[in-house]
Amino acid sequence: MTSEPCQSSAAPSIAEGTSEQIRKLVDLFYERVHKDALLAPIFAAHVKDWDRHLAQMVNFWSTGLIGIGSYRGNGFSHHLHLPLEEAHFARWLELWEATAQEVLPADLAQRAIGKARHMATSFKTGLLPYKRPDGSLSRTPN
Repeated sequence: MTSEPCQSSAAPSIAEGTSEQIRKLVDLFYERVHKDALLAPIFAAHVKDWDRHLAQMVNFWSTGLIGIGSYRGNGFSHHLHLPLEEAHFARWLELWEATAQEVLPADLAQRAIGKARHMATSFKTGLLPYKRPDGSLSRTPN
């Protein structure tokens, strides 16, 4: 894992790319999620309007990766009620990274992967704050 150099300005840097590239990333990623034995049940149980969800994800990633979009939500709050475990985050990242590397130019793929890793770490910290005796993370202290 490589780290990105520090930015001197207060504004985050934006990678070059197009909204069509982001749409292709999101569409292919969720196509794979639908077929994934671990992730598909979580999404099927909680996403009722797939067209809306996909549009929101394109907006989210377009805003964060290429500065084209208007996403202003709190992604963390949408995940509070989901029954997520460490394995879900690992699989989500695995699919995301493979998809990003497949469909995006290298620099944009690395940016997408870096943002996804940061998001997964942040969400795990908030959603799974306790350690079990075996070292795995948990929502509860027991």
